[in-house]
Amino acid sequence: MTEFFNYDELTWPEVADLPRDTPLIIPLGEGYNLDQLASALGNPARAGLLPPIPFGWRGSGLAVPEPLLGQLVANLLDSLRDDGFSRVYALTPQSIDLNLGPNHIALPHATQFTPAPLLPCTLASDQVVLIPIGHTEQHGYHLPLSTDTLIIGHIGRETEKAIPDSAVALPVFPYGVSTHRQAFAGTLNCGGRAFEDFWLAVVDVLVARGFTKMYFMSGHGGNVSFLVTVIKYAGERHRRIFCATAWLHTSGKLGAEALARHRRSARGGMGHAGELETAMILHLRPDLTHMDRVVDETDFVTTENYYMDWIEGGSLVANPPWDDDTATGAYGAGSVATAENGKIWLETAVQEKVAHVHEIHEQHRRREERRNAGFGLWGQGF
Repeated sequence: MTEFFNYDELTWPEVADLPRDTPLIIPLGEGYNLDQLASALGNPARAGLLPPIPFGWRGSGLAVPEPLLGQLVANLLDSLRDDGFSRVYALTPQSIDLNLGPNHIALPHATQFTPAPLLPCTLASDQVVLIPIGHTEQHGYHLPLSTDTLIIGHIGRETEKAIPDSAVALPVFPYGVSTHRQAFAGTLNCGGRAFEDFWLAVVDVLVARGFTKMYFMSGHGGNVSFLVTVIKYAGERHRRIFCATAWLHTSGKLGAEALARHRRSARGGMGHAGELETAMILHLRPDLTHMDRVVDETDFVTTENYYMDWIEGGSLVANPPWDDDTATGAYGAGSVATAENGKIWLETAVQEKVAHVHEIHEQHRRREERRNAGFGLWGQGF
């Protein structure tokens, strides 16, 4: 009988130790019959399930053109092959073909018969659509690959819960962009251009449904520059929307103040798998946090205008190999993290996102007032 394990609950050294013929599967959605999947795989002893792709496919409630989704999934599978895995597959409902050849398994799925509702269908929705995007990537010896997804998924859900009349959240998307993925095992990569194309298509779908305000919320730093490109294209393509993003959560005015007030590490202690993320996962999923394995790494190549911390500083933007600065995948001091601080910082992150949602509403309202009054070129029919 096949044992299925959750890939994203592992740490990167555990992925590095997996036999390279272990089947690894990226599902579109959940709810497949695992006995049927085991049979399709030839009933191996073990197989790894990666985080399901929650939408983007026909039947999910929010579908983009299949060639765009297919390229994104192909890049994710390539990430696993680059790590040496020889049996990698996308699992899809039977009605979907992403042109993945032998790397595709199709099984019956409930959405073939009853498409899943995802967002309110009303065309005049005044809610901001929250779009939380995490990632599946290494987080040192002590945190799971799901760290970014767990954190931003929680923040998205809690933001919606705090202001349900003002915001509605999509399910957290568990994959992003990692240009450093070859340094440590386990990290996936959508590919920058495929990531941009996919999310711009999502904006197109939301606009067609009548949504005019979207907020991309990233839990992973590698996503941010690509999301900036998405919103620039979206704002040009759809002139009456307000589509926004921000640097990582807990990094605005509220977040910066809370970090400074409670942190126990010096500058450099919160870059990646450091004090902040470790504290948050200690609060959210202590069962996946291995404090006995923490290795603090703060000896980065730091200069006045380039250094690593949660709120990055300096005027230089660069992307040197992670291997230059960390032997374990961690940038920071995870050993000083506490669940108590994790709770404080998560609550602050939600407060910050709530404030952003209110500001997005205000921006869109005031701009619409100007447009409707015929301000500037709007009065000339442009």
